Amino acid sequence: MPRKPVAVLISVRGSNLQALIDAARRADYPAEIVRVIANVPGAGGLARATQAGIATETIDHRKFANRPAFEAALDASIRASGAELVCLAGFMRLLTAGFVDAWRDRLINIHPSLLPKFPGLDTHKRALEAGETHAGCSVHFVRTEMDSGPLLVQAAVPVLPGDDEDRLAARVLQAEHRAYPLALSLVAAGRVRVAGEQALIDGQPGPVRLD
Repeated sequence: MPRKPVAVLISVRGSNLQALIDAARRADYPAEIVRVIANVPGAGGLARATQAGIATETIDHRKFANRPAFEAALDASIRASGAELVCLAGFMRLLTAGFVDAWRDRLINIHPSLLPKFPGLDTHKRALEAGETHAGCSVHFVRTEMDSGPLLVQAAVPVLPGDDEDRLAARVLQAEHRAYPLALSLVAAGRVRVAGEQALIDGQPGPVRLD
């Protein structure tokens, strides 16, 4: 079975990109990363992609008059690469409805909380302040509302006594590196369909939960 071509969008260092690159090295993995696109020149993930032999491109959002013009360039690059799926891996730009709808149920994001709790920024700080016993991450299909959409995979980690934001973030990041490759593999293998804004995985309601 041919592997699904994937484009990954990044803004920063690309540790989740690296997890996807490592997974895609396996012969039995159903996805292949064909292009990595950064909106920030010199983003650390570009070097990771180059080292892995993956084509890269920088599309600096600051050089465009508006968001739709930037997204048109982004969309053109993705389509030129032949990608059929798009992963956001530390991509720090909100996408408009036009882009999201064009890639509906083919556009995947990872967020460092157990959604629907704590969408947006400062997730670890907010989890600690709320006295949560568990934190974690969520991989989901993207919708126009920030950090929303059908959930594919969630991974929970315990909040430990004495945790601060950095310690909690480090454990959540380890969970992210397990959850994202699993979610992409499920979608790329055709094991996911969306019904009524819920992801059905092998016919069962998602998300898959990792502990």
